[in-house]
Amino acid sequence: MAEQRKRTRRGRISSREAMHELRSRPPEYDPCPPGQVGGQYRPLSDDQVQDIYDTALRILSELGMGESPDVLTQQAIKCGAEVNELGRLCFPRAMVEDIVDGAAKQFVFHGRDSSYDFELGGDRVYFGTGGAAVQTLDMKTGLYRPSTLKDLYDFTRLIDTLDNVSWFTRCCIATDVPDNFDLDINTVYALLRGTTKPTGTSFTLGSHVDPIIDMFDWVLGGEGKFQERPFCKAHISPVISPLRYGADAVEVALACMNRGVPINNIVAAQSGATSPATIAGMLASTLAETLAALIMINIFKPGYPMIFSNWPLVIDLRTGAFAGGGGEVSLLNAGSALLTNWLGLPSGVASSMADSKAVDAQMGMEKALSALATGLSGANMVYESSGMMASLLGASFEAFLIDDEMLSHVYRMIRGIEVNEETLGFEAIREAITGEGHFLGGTHTMNAMQKEYFYPKLSDREEPKTWGDLGAKDMWQRANEKATEILANHHPQYLDPAVDKKIRDNFNILL
Repeated sequence: MAEQRKRTRRGRISSREAMHELRSRPPEYDPCPPGQVGGQYRPLSDDQVQDIYDTALRILSELGMGESPDVLTQQAIKCGAEVNELGRLCFPRAMVEDIVDGAAKQFVFHGRDSSYDFELGGDRVYFGTGGAAVQTLDMKTGLYRPSTLKDLYDFTRLIDTLDNVSWFTRCCIATDVPDNFDLDINTVYALLRGTTKPTGTSFTLGSHVDPIIDMFDWVLGGEGKFQERPFCKAHISPVISPLRYGADAVEVALACMNRGVPINNIVAAQSGATSPATIAGMLASTLAETLAALIMINIFKPGYPMIFSNWPLVIDLRTGAFAGGGGEVSLLNAGSALLTNWLGLPSGVASSMADSKAVDAQMGMEKALSALATGLSGANMVYESSGMMASLLGASFEAFLIDDEMLSHVYRMIRGIEVNEETLGFEAIREAITGEGHFLGGTHTMNAMQKEYFYPKLSDREEPKTWGDLGAKDMWQRANEKATEILANHHPQYLDPAVDKKIRDNFNILL
């Protein structure tokens, strides 16, 4: 008996040592990479999807769109649209369905570094950023202040190190750049300098598109190079809810199509304010509006790469304040993804727009709830998923790091459970009960340790005494230290000096 205990003890010590040794190595296998296949969460039945879709088509055919610019109205009429007695541009059901059938179903979203390329369409899920925060949570004071161009650049080089941020759309507005043209130019310059991942930006006016795409051509090595590998998409909101077109956004969209810029057409209505307050009514109304955006693109260039971004947002009907977190916005955006995927179009939704101002429990609750719902729904591109705080008014460096870790957990849940002869582990069970009496240190366990489990770097899993001995730091403090370290050391040089000089000679670069 003593000898058996001795053998068991030796086995346990060996097992612990083996596990510690394995944990100390760089991971050989990422158990939860981007691009997992979603679609497990279906908040709508097939009949409900059909009812919402039918209502959306009825809205477009009977109520139509107001304030359509002449260029859009004339082209739409050539393609089968009609103007009703109220002067609104209406789209017959057959016209809408033909456009959906001919619309882009899949396309590659490029990075300047091809290793970051990924394909949009189907049910593969990628998380990235969005937003236009006008405030930044200061890393030293813990209070909000106006966002600057330097903040935008710092956010860009921070996300350049984060595995789960698959693309970067500027998360904040450089409020220290008052001129609109300088703002658009300096925004994309910060993106070019800070990352080679796929990016996204916005254009204040259509006339700003050509100079910026010229800059992209310079970076890629010559005229027309951007159109060969379009690494930056345009964020456009061509529909003003309820059911009106925005003339400036239509102009921007046409200018982008002339230069081959992929378009993210965003409809961001608010429940009970610019769309119906009921969940089903809002989904029907916003689906109609996003279909109107799809029509706008495809009547000029059928099959043009467009992300169908229906972002139904919520307001607190007691106060009128925007509510970026909670069950309703999570449900709405998951439902939106389901509808878009049902149509077979590349889907974009929003999540993780915490109402919390601090990096606290409220933030974690709100972000994880919506990221999980939208991820499991199968949304292709989940925007706002990193860094956004204060109901989209603020962005946080610490939140970016915490969200990146949170998204690994979400991807792990989307990945699900693999069931096969190896994972069922019958032989491992036999070996344990006829041998050491446990699974510690066994080959089956060691393999599973790498392939089945994600090991967080920021979350604390120590016992209370050890946590106290290490300073009793909370997640905010740990993320602050890590973000400070990254920003102190990660200074990528992604622009050729000669190209950088050419950009600075032609534009008022302020960074």
